[in-house]
Amino acid sequence: MTKTMLRSLKGETLPTPPIWLMRQAGRYLPEYRATRAQAGDFLSLCYNPELAAEVTLQPIRRYGFDAAILFADILLLPQALGADLWFETGEGPRMSTITDMAGVNALKGRDDIHDKLAPVYETCRILARELPKETTFIGFAGMPWTVATYMIAGRGSKDQAAAHKLKDTDRAAFVALMDRVTDATIEYLSKQVEAGCEVVKLFDSWAGSLKGQDFEDFAVAPAKKIIAELKARHPGLPIIAFPREAGEGYIGFAEKTGADCVAIDNSVSPEWAAEKVQAGKTCVQGNLDPKYMVTGGEELVAATKRVVEAFRNGPHIFNLGHGITPEADPENVTLLIETIRGK
Repeated sequence: MTKTMLRSLKGETLPTPPIWLMRQAGRYLPEYRATRAQAGDFLSLCYNPELAAEVTLQPIRRYGFDAAILFADILLLPQALGADLWFETGEGPRMSTITDMAGVNALKGRDDIHDKLAPVYETCRILARELPKETTFIGFAGMPWTVATYMIAGRGSKDQAAAHKLKDTDRAAFVALMDRVTDATIEYLSKQVEAGCEVVKLFDSWAGSLKGQDFEDFAVAPAKKIIAELKARHPGLPIIAFPREAGEGYIGFAEKTGADCVAIDNSVSPEWAAEKVQAGKTCVQGNLDPKYMVTGGEELVAATKRVVEAFRNGPHIFNLGHGITPEADPENVTLLIETIRGK
């Protein structure tokens, strides 16, 4: 096996960690902005296989990252389930809301999502053909809790209050929604793998707001179910889980869920994560603060070296603690890679 990313996911400790960045295909790159303008709007870009493949390839051409992640959005799945989805300029996604069991029951079944998502699978097929042979191809989906927060509130929120309220006041409807999204996520990711993805990543961006038993029930348990089913269908498939801002919840998350790698955000130190999560054996992905992609300079070099040093005694994939921001300087990404690879 020559792909460094796959070697790390198998538990190998490498002298130089593989590198990729969340949102590496994004607004900080002029070539991305040009392609998005060509598409017309964000959703049109997601559903245009040729252009979605193009923006996925752009950072690979420019930087030679060790992995490419499918260009899509976590909210395409609820849209395929029947939710209305649109984007407000400067404000982000908006969705129709689900607030009761009737809303859950009105959603499509898990086998009825594929017509809407067919362009995404076509993007996967194009990329499986066109990516360099040394580049690992990652598919992804949002985790049920995070996707459900948008479906319930109709938008992103700082505290996920609407989802917590439904969870606490109409448990049956909330659990039914979680189950519906979980089952659809399995089908969606399975199709991505069939279309050529070699790894899948589960993004639970709002996992940190789940506390105590809720974290076990609605972050750990769905991840365990999704991972077990995907691995049963696709033996040997490596899976990365990202329960963002889980804090102490990161400890043992791989063991509890069956994930091959745990992605770590930058609210915890790399030294803590190396001791408590990696522990010399669990593959960890992360966790440079994205702010250094804006500020650059010696601070970026020092912070990058700190992350590499902290995780050097176990399997590690270098990444940011969250997505690269639109304000990032493309030259700082070059500096990051040169710092890690020693060029």
